[in-house]
Amino acid sequence: MQAGVIPVETLIGDIADGVYITELIGQGVNSVTGDYSRGASGFRIVDGVIAGPVAEFTIAGNLKDMFLNLTPGSDLEFRYGINVPTLRIDGMTIASG
Repeated sequence: MQAGVIPVETLIGDIADGVYITELIGQGVNSVTGDYSRGASGFRIVDGVIAGPVAEFTIAGNLKDMFLNLTPGSDLEFRYGINVPTLRIDGMTIASG
């Protein structure tokens, strides 16, 4: 995926309540329906600011909707075998156990 033109600070700057995911756990994609569900951990976003770490929650959505609501950040760096910019995906469901 190519980098977008929006800086990461701008991507998260207008998020009132969300999460910045840094780790995904497990496998939960239905390739027939596109349903997606994974365990995750990362940081909470409150009023556009990283507010603190969160862990052991689930994110869910549908791949078609996720791709339609995806905005790439401008921070792509080529350092690893898999290179991708920060991605903002609006409209996903988040649940904690």
